[in-house]
Amino acid sequence: MASVFVVLIAIGFIFARFFYLQVVQHQVLLKNSEKNRIKTSSLAPARGFIYDRNGKLLVDNIPTYRLLAIPEKVADFENNLFRLQPFVDLSNEQITKIIQQAKDNPPFKPITIKSKLTEAQLSAFIARKYQFMGFTAQPYLIRHYIYTDILAHVVGYVGRINDKEKVKLDKREYSGTDYIGKSGLEKYHEDILHGKPGSLIVETNARGKVLRTIKQNLPTSGDDITLTIDIDLQKTAYEALGDLTGSVIVINPENGEILAMVSKPGFDPNDFVNGISHKKYSALINAPEKPLFNRSIKGGYEPGSTFKPYMALAGLYYKVIDLNYSMFSKGYYQLPNQERKYHDWKNGGHGQINIKQSLTQSVNSFYFSLAVKLGIDRIHDFISQFKFGVRSGIDLMGEKKGLLPSRAWKKATKNIIWFPGETVITGIGQGFLVSTPIQLATSLSILANRGKFTQLHLVKQDGIETQQIPLDIKPEYWEIVHQGMIGVIHDRKGSARAIANKNYLTAGKSGTSQVYGKKEEDIYNRNLEIPKHLRNHALFIAFAPAVNPKIAIVVVAEHGQSGSKVAAPIAQKVIEKYLMDILKLPKNRGRK
Repeated sequence: MASVFVVLIAIGFIFARFFYLQVVQHQVLLKNSEKNRIKTSSLAPARGFIYDRNGKLLVDNIPTYRLLAIPEKVADFENNLFRLQPFVDLSNEQITKIIQQAKDNPPFKPITIKSKLTEAQLSAFIARKYQFMGFTAQPYLIRHYIYTDILAHVVGYVGRINDKEKVKLDKREYSGTDYIGKSGLEKYHEDILHGKPGSLIVETNARGKVLRTIKQNLPTSGDDITLTIDIDLQKTAYEALGDLTGSVIVINPENGEILAMVSKPGFDPNDFVNGISHKKYSALINAPEKPLFNRSIKGGYEPGSTFKPYMALAGLYYKVIDLNYSMFSKGYYQLPNQERKYHDWKNGGHGQINIKQSLTQSVNSFYFSLAVKLGIDRIHDFISQFKFGVRSGIDLMGEKKGLLPSRAWKKATKNIIWFPGETVITGIGQGFLVSTPIQLATSLSILANRGKFTQLHLVKQDGIETQQIPLDIKPEYWEIVHQGMIGVIHDRKGSARAIANKNYLTAGKSGTSQVYGKKEEDIYNRNLEIPKHLRNHALFIAFAPAVNPKIAIVVVAEHGQSGSKVAAPIAQKVIEKYLMDILKLPKNRGRK
């Protein structure tokens, strides 16, 4: 009897449990069952392409495979990684990182074991797939940079989304996406290039095998962007620098379009897409040439004598000199009651010099004297209208603002008064002055257009308004400065006369950014041996044709020493390429 009672109690428990599961917990269990049966995954959007101004493809996406694993479906995760090692080329360091990643993430979340499988690696895995339950090879698109070093600092690169970025990103927008723009235009225009994810809902069996597709929402690809860059001109500018490090920026002064923007050396952005190796990254950051440093927007240089055209305009504007002004250059300048001499580059001086000749021959003493006549505050107020000392607003992140000094700035930052000698050297673009190549390009655009300015930009766009600087500079003032710059190249005493081209007139100005100050007794010693890293930077600015210019260029050749001998020929190669080969201007157009 007791045994019957026990059996009845057991049956009662079974029915009670059956009732609880089938009735009370029915909806919960049904929902969980559906979760196990119905799987929803996100579909990553294809990133938008990037083209040059002529429609040439610069950046695209190429199909490849990656090896994924779901740790909870792998019997011995660590052991399987080591079994895979010889087939898919996993290093011990990579395995250690993967194991840690598996510990840090939910076990049901797929993790990437190997990106961008080679054909051999993919074939080797597929042949042994039955031995590796929980592992799968998945097709996907990977970002591909067709032009590497020459365009790296412009387009930038994408890389894996890190933990800090995950916190800030919209999870819905980036579901299924592993990559995000890290630098350059890839980062600046992330919202345009990224696109919107889709979704895939499938039915699976108990082993996770897909039985059917229930619903698919296709992702929306990112929008393409077309650059103002001409890739052929970009190549010419990069190659023209030769073995030198530096920057070349080429613009169309009529509309603010950047035709080429080079920072050399560059790097291969493809190395960063799937995570650069520690060895490669260490080599890049420790390289003395600093290939990851974008000199075009971050490099700070004294503008040197390229500053003189703006000084000449300032002198005329404030009427401390007039169109007929001249002075005698004896080879140096001295402040009243001071012994220190501020030297011309030419021993013995240039003789009687007017405004045009002061630019053509780059006469330092003319601008030492002019700077003192103007005073640092008027220099600052006038030159600031040409966008020195402020960010250009180019569509790249990380731009430095440079420095246009003033009496107030020095007092506020250094708590020291401004000294007269600091005004003297400001007159030839030295001292506290710091400019980036993109700032020099901005100011050159205003100079070439006689006060008109269009925001410089890298992506083709309509509706950018042309502005006028709020200074009433007389046409004859612009003209004499332009004539002086034409003389730099086309006058028999011009400092860059070696680059003159008979087919068009070019207006230019060379400059030197000081790295190492010579002793007074060595100033005119042309045979003095200076280590390369202490040599001055060579600068050159130019626009052509001199009337209604179609191109303006800034060249900074680091440690090139001579603006006229080193930077000017670089500029001329680029100008000739653009005017004669790309625009195909008729010969002798500039001489008319």
